[in-house]
Amino acid sequence: METTNKPSLSVILANPRGFCAGVDRAIQIVEKALEKYGAPVYVRHEIVHNKFVVDSLKNKGAVFVDELSDIPAPDTDRPVIFSAHGVPKSVPADAQSRNMFYLDATCPLVSKVHREAERHHKNGHRIILIGHAGHPEVIGTMGQLPKGSVDLIETVDDVAGLEYAAGEKIAYVTQTTLSVDDTTDIIAALKNRFPDIDGPVKEDICYATTNRQEAVKDMAHKCDVVFVVGAPNSSNSNRLVEVAKSYGCPQAALVQNASEIPWALLKEGQTLGITAGASAPEVLIQGILDELNRIFDVSVETFTLREENITFKLPRELAA
Repeated sequence: METTNKPSLSVILANPRGFCAGVDRAIQIVEKALEKYGAPVYVRHEIVHNKFVVDSLKNKGAVFVDELSDIPAPDTDRPVIFSAHGVPKSVPADAQSRNMFYLDATCPLVSKVHREAERHHKNGHRIILIGHAGHPEVIGTMGQLPKGSVDLIETVDDVAGLEYAAGEKIAYVTQTTLSVDDTTDIIAALKNRFPDIDGPVKEDICYATTNRQEAVKDMAHKCDVVFVVGAPNSSNSNRLVEVAKSYGCPQAALVQNASEIPWALLKEGQTLGITAGASAPEVLIQGILDELNRIFDVSVETFTLREENITFKLPRELAA
């Protein structure tokens, strides 16, 4: 039997982890647009929150811009793609006014929240959005309705600051990538203060966010450390770090790639849990495992909460 002088390290891989159906669809839209229309293809904002993914698409010919006005005049006939997080209605309207050809890579589950907000607004409701200020998804959802139609709250404490006229109809929607536990508490506070508040028929937090959080909840107490592979600006990745700490893991860290491994957290004989946010590709996880194997004698097991087999259709322009 082969022996090694390396210190031992047990690794538990969470499943599901990494790419969700909405992220996979968004990346496919950029790649297939490049195949069909050639480079350059423009993308407004990061298609998903992951630098590795964005850089990979840049190398294939995608050009990322902050606003449509940043696209050079000679290229305004090139395809432009909206990110998976969704955009305010003003963005496609601007594209149309400029005679641009655009493809919408908004995750269908984010689009569901947009339609819910529109439906409630049409029915005369004031809308409360539970989400993180400044997040692209929140900006996109608030931008579906006239300015001033949506009140954004982030915490249970924010509920106390909401004031509405007697008899005014109100409804809530949520960002899709929030902490399930925190959002449950906020919704409970809303219902306690406003018993007649309307909400979504089916919860807005997406299946992938929920599954990844539940998997971490179930394995966190078995781990000395948890690494969440993801980007600093990824909401669902940051929530996974919080969940790991809340459910019994002493240390949890966000790690973008193998070069960022916080070695000081790792010691011989520990158990390390690894998961990944919905925008992180599996190649980053494999790179971390390869680097861990360089230092440790690593044994790996997979903890499977449930399997995911959801897929979303591509836009009809690319379906063929």
